[in-house]
Amino acid sequence: MKPITEAANRLDFEDKITGAARYCADIRMEGMLFAKTLRATVARAWIRAIHIPPLPSGMAVIDWRDIPGKNAVPIVTDDQPFLAENCVNYVGEPILLAVGPDRAETASFIRQIVVEYEERKPILTLEEAMGRDGDFISGNQPWFASYGYDKGDLEGAMRRAARCVADTFTTGYQEQAYLEPQGMVASFEDGVITVRGSMQCPYYIVDALKNALGWETDRIRVIQLPTGGGFGGKEEYPSIPAVHAALAAIKTGKPVQLVFDRKEDILCTTKRHPSQITIKSYLDAEGNILARDIDVAADGGAYAGLSSVVLQRMIYSIGGVYRVENLRIHGRVYATNKAVSGAFRGFGGPQAFFAMETHMEHIARQTGMDSVQLRQRHFLRQEDSTSTGGHLRSPVPLHEMTDLALRLSDYYRKREQPNTDSGKLRGIGCSVFFHGCGFTGSGEQDLIRPRVRLRKDVDGIVHVLASSAEIGQGAMTTLSKIVARTLSIPLSQVRYEYPDTKVCPDSGPTVASRSVLVVGKLLLQAGLEMKKRWSEKAFETEARFTYPKGFSWDKENHQGDAYLEYSWGANVVEVELDPVTCDYKIKGVWAVYDAGTPIDKKIVAGQVEGGMAQGLGYGGMENLEYADGKPVQVSFTDYILPTSLDLPPVTFRLVDNESVLGPYGARGLGELTLVGAAPALAAAIENATGRPVNRLPLTPEYLLEVMNGG
Repeated sequence: MKPITEAANRLDFEDKITGAARYCADIRMEGMLFAKTLRATVARAWIRAIHIPPLPSGMAVIDWRDIPGKNAVPIVTDDQPFLAENCVNYVGEPILLAVGPDRAETASFIRQIVVEYEERKPILTLEEAMGRDGDFISGNQPWFASYGYDKGDLEGAMRRAARCVADTFTTGYQEQAYLEPQGMVASFEDGVITVRGSMQCPYYIVDALKNALGWETDRIRVIQLPTGGGFGGKEEYPSIPAVHAALAAIKTGKPVQLVFDRKEDILCTTKRHPSQITIKSYLDAEGNILARDIDVAADGGAYAGLSSVVLQRMIYSIGGVYRVENLRIHGRVYATNKAVSGAFRGFGGPQAFFAMETHMEHIARQTGMDSVQLRQRHFLRQEDSTSTGGHLRSPVPLHEMTDLALRLSDYYRKREQPNTDSGKLRGIGCSVFFHGCGFTGSGEQDLIRPRVRLRKDVDGIVHVLASSAEIGQGAMTTLSKIVARTLSIPLSQVRYEYPDTKVCPDSGPTVASRSVLVVGKLLLQAGLEMKKRWSEKAFETEARFTYPKGFSWDKENHQGDAYLEYSWGANVVEVELDPVTCDYKIKGVWAVYDAGTPIDKKIVAGQVEGGMAQGLGYGGMENLEYADGKPVQVSFTDYILPTSLDLPPVTFRLVDNESVLGPYGARGLGELTLVGAAPALAAAIENATGRPVNRLPLTPEYLLEVMNGG
């Protein structure tokens, strides 16, 4: 199937395009109040008293007693309160809100409130949490989730092995660093609460409001506003400020705007999970990998959040792209007294693939093998079974993709070339990886049950009614183009507005690289039905997800098809490093991806450039440290992000490998483009220095330790 080009990028809608958008902070309503949150200043404590000064005229305070329903954020485990009641478990936990007609006065009032704490000993590191026996936040055990699965005969393979190569890898936090901070506006009219804001998942917020208010859906409306980035940080977290704004609007009877500043946003919102991953590989005398024993630990922060789901993807990814018949994989996500770890683009995959791909480099180094050839010897192939025993039904073009990446980068010549005359060290490294598209296992059917609708007006305009959010990744364009192609109409006849739960069905969250694969396929199906009835003047069609035949998943034992589809990738990164300062520059980036048939090549290029920048930032410079339970870096001045001056252009190619399940052969791409960057960078650093690395980010300070034998 050829890429979709009909009416591509024409954007000749009837409404003029001005380039202007009204974000949450731009919204003004008559009589609107401004909210500010009082947050915990200690990591773990009982709240003994709260001293609130007299309220100025027009100001109100909202606390947990204003929640008529359940004071619990509905995610996986309802353990996180919307507002603290008698204790706090991390710095930044919300305690109450003040709302008033003047933003500065409201912020000043918050600073006058005094909270009396009875502090308790916090757990502030993953290592400390792993060393405890129990008696912590999550009850009688120090972890939120513990999973494991195996394949083959590990013990027998270990007995046959000639050697074992073992590594432990650690990764730190990563801040999503979206340009627009968290923000919500709520209004209460005629018994209906309406929340507008910056979000990825409107129906998550519907569920949160139902929980907090105890109301039925018909009294709740959620509308996505133009959203300045998400990257997972606006998946589950916006439920909290959405409920806060709604409570304030209901109590005061006036519209309420709640917008975070950057320091507040970094302080209290979710981050990528820090991890510690130990891999033991058992090899025969020829260097073939017979078996692996892998342990994964992650820092979940103070509440469970999405940690159990992130852990699942982490342990399903940690086997890598390799055919190893004997496996034992175990993972736990632990509780600490820090801000909750949560969704982030890649969702556990970046941690896992950094560990596995760097481990493959170390095996090659210790056995004297070429690291690429070692990988290729063990690549998964079509009809193989995955680490969970799933069936790879489609072609797996890993050999083709890796060979192409090596040719584009001139990998082997550069791998062996001498260092520069200036004394700088040069290195080049490769990584190979995948990303599972859609929710894990049978989650699309069991948890989400997505559906979409198309509405045709009498004038022939077709409206896309789906809850997939546009957060800069191009969902509005790609999904509209699928509809236009299916109906054989110009793109200008298709309308896709920001989701509004009053009119849009729940097509699932905008996460997990599922928008094109799952929602796009449903829109194609609804479009085919509409095409049959095109002669009718005005009508709607609907499509609902059905779990594909032949797939199976045992969620209790983690066995079967962990994902409906896989996207594959190969990256190469080249660096030049100063051996004195260990500062380095990225000199070249090459990437090859299998995302099926692209719906829009310009959007694909944007995803590749952005994903690679975010992945290299994670690997090399984004260092978020915690001290006394709070982040040290709280602005874009001290939390260093890659800029256009830090990265060369990305040379990339797509392989032709249509998906059978996706619309017009497309698979997911958005998260794949981040996953392989950090391990390729790590391999390049190792090639340049001749020293192994085992943690991210690869800052010059850490590399100085490595060069000095630390």
